[in-house]
Amino acid sequence: METLEDWAKKLKTCNKLIIVEGKKDKQALENLGINNILTFSNSPHYSCENINQEVVILTDLDKHGKKLYSIIKKNLQKRGIKVDKKFREFLFQKKISHIEGIKINSS
Repeated sequence: METLEDWAKKLKTCNKLIIVEGKKDKQALENLGINNILTFSNSPHYSCENINQEVVILTDLDKHGKKLYSIIKKNLQKRGIKVDKKFREFLFQKKISHIEGIKINSS
């Protein structure tokens, strides 16, 4: 993945559950045509019991988001659920810190 456009295309076609923090994050990804998104804003205990497939965790890259990522990842891995880190690592490389701010200009 070289560009944000590449990132969005691969995320759209990866067929993995995508976990985000809130409604605005979910809306930003849906605006890019990405589906299969789970929002954790309504789950204060970050329950992962209903998840049974490989996931991509896209919490924000701020202090709160990093802590949340760690909790969710730990809970999933305890249950044997694989976490795909490459999409999140791409955002770190591009210095994108908030999912809700992701926009792609179409030409």
